[in-house]
Amino acid sequence: MNIIALSRRLYSPRFSGYRSLHDALSKTVSSGPILGRSVHHFRKAGSFVVPRVLFVSRNLSTNVSSSSSSFLRWYLRKLESHPFITKSVTTSLIYMAADLTSQMITMKPSGSYDLIRTARMASFGLIFLGPSQHLWFSYLSRILPKRDVLTTVKKIMMGQALFGPFSNTVFYSYNAALQGENSEEILARLKRDLLPTLKNGLLYWPVCDFVTFKYVPVHLQPLMNSSCAYIWTIYLTYMANQTKADS
Repeated sequence: MNIIALSRRLYSPRFSGYRSLHDALSKTVSSGPILGRSVHHFRKAGSFVVPRVLFVSRNLSTNVSSSSSSFLRWYLRKLESHPFITKSVTTSLIYMAADLTSQMITMKPSGSYDLIRTARMASFGLIFLGPSQHLWFSYLSRILPKRDVLTTVKKIMMGQALFGPFSNTVFYSYNAALQGENSEEILARLKRDLLPTLKNGLLYWPVCDFVTFKYVPVHLQPLMNSSCAYIWTIYLTYMANQTKADS
């Protein structure tokens, strides 16, 4: 049965009750406060009546998607025009978020956020880690430009042997110095915390580094690395803010 024949049957005397129901529904919609004052606020799609709110929802989704795309384009432009400061600020924000998450996980019910600690973490990302990542990844891309598996493994090994120990040493020393520890206390902290941190890093970073070096463009590698560092930094900020080591 085609759609024309079905429509004729629907509006025949046999189905007069359906017409009454249709009239009642039209009056309810036109007088009700839900979707507007007129039945014209509905649009027909086939044999179904579709409320305009669905079209509004679709427009909202489109606007959100458009805003996200605009922000991404803006961020990529900043990476091209001001790569150094953009990567530094991005790393700082990620470190700040990671530290707040770490505090939330370990905080006692009666505790409160240590914003000075968070400022220390954010400043480390801004002053040291963001700039150093920019220089490190640019350097690796120059001396090892290929993206095959062997070259990627070489980059990972260099990161674990050089950049990882250096950045973690600076991180623990910087954080301890800002907490007022002297050189002997900083050295004792490094002896206690640095080696376990590097061992745990061997379980986490090679996988992140492989994806970063193999598949991510060079100008986005610091962003990818900092994103991976979010989870790692939750652990790292916890370690860095433990009690002083015995000197």
